Amino acid sequence: MTASRHAYRAAIIHMLDDPASSGEQDSYEYFQDGLLVVSDGKIVQLGEAEQLLQTLPADVPVTHYPNHLITAGFVDTHIHYPQTEMIASYGEQLLDWLNNYTFPTEQAFADANHAKRVATLFLDELMRNGTTTALVFGTVHPESVDAFFTVAQQRKLRMICGKVMMDRNAPDYLTDTPEQSYTQSKQLIEKWHHKDRLAYAVTPRFAPTSTPAQLDQAARLLSEYEGLYLHTHLAENKQECAWVSELFPTSESYLDVYKQHNLLGKRSIFAHGIHLNDTDCCQLRDSESAIAFCPTSNLFLGSGLFNLPMMEQHDVAVGLGTDVGAGTSFSMLQTLNEAYKVMQLQDAKLSPLKSLYLATLGGARALHIDDKVGNLASGSEADFIVLDLNATPLISARMVNASTIEEQLFVLMMLGDDRAIEATYVSGDLAWRKPSA
Repeated sequence: MTASRHAYRAAIIHMLDDPASSGEQDSYEYFQDGLLVVSDGKIVQLGEAEQLLQTLPADVPVTHYPNHLITAGFVDTHIHYPQTEMIASYGEQLLDWLNNYTFPTEQAFADANHAKRVATLFLDELMRNGTTTALVFGTVHPESVDAFFTVAQQRKLRMICGKVMMDRNAPDYLTDTPEQSYTQSKQLIEKWHHKDRLAYAVTPRFAPTSTPAQLDQAARLLSEYEGLYLHTHLAENKQECAWVSELFPTSESYLDVYKQHNLLGKRSIFAHGIHLNDTDCCQLRDSESAIAFCPTSNLFLGSGLFNLPMMEQHDVAVGLGTDVGAGTSFSMLQTLNEAYKVMQLQDAKLSPLKSLYLATLGGARALHIDDKVGNLASGSEADFIVLDLNATPLISARMVNASTIEEQLFVLMMLGDDRAIEATYVSGDLAWRKPSA
């Protein structure tokens, strides 16, 4: 009966709610000496170690992580796996960057073997950085999605991905047609959607590379299958926004393009959303759509500063995205480092608890899977990470002067990266562990 159980002892923190709505003190649960009990891939108990150990059967193994902090696995709400090997490509803003770097890189993903190799590298990086769930772009090639889901399924990961739909304003070698995009997406949906821990995202790249006819086909797919996601880009760059106005002259805004084509909804995730107004925010909230906040790519491409306080004011769901490869790190800790600075530049604050919320439960809520991942509540899937409070000599020295859990979190978010991830667990199994020094 207890053979599949395993317990993990360390300091433990997880988020219960958004600090912006519930208040910081009621938004999290923290155990300075906690115990997490896992069975058959699910969390079955969480509490004070001293109390739970007294009730734990003697044959349940306990893995002790002293001077470590356990939390839920990170949830990345926007990332491009085909761009893994073009990260840190120098010196362009969005539209030139796409033409000069992204499109030539994505051409190779017609080769299934190439796609599988990059998918393997990509998922290795996610595990090394503590990201256990992600919403992922493929390329226009069905082979890219097949390869990604094949590798993700083998690792028992909760992942969401989709084939890019793109029928104009892109090289011929990367374009499809409205009917092709519908047919190929439909085949992938029927093969992969809700298979094990996988889900499918209908993925028009962004409004400028899809005709109205293709956007209508995207909406057709969403209407035909339960639980699909819509994953695309929105209002990232001012030049892009101006281009959208020219291409869709009858639309009142960039978001209105997607609204007119029935693409707003409960599982619609729009990356960036930098250049939005109050009306846009109200429409996002009312449709239960969400925004992926991608600070490292927004700064890298010079796109602008995301207005998180405006989203909070309008009660828009927001998750965090690394947006690799315009994003400059797979690390959600480094992404939070940049998010903090984006807020500082707008005379706003981003607290350590709000940061942890964005990287875990906030992302899970944006994806409507917070009943499965994003916290450590009993019954949740056992995707969790172990953070090393002494990951580097500098972090170790700084932690001596960190007297609260909030301070410890902030140190990890400012100074941490992949070196701070001691271990990553997926469905209760060890998926990655930092090599011994």
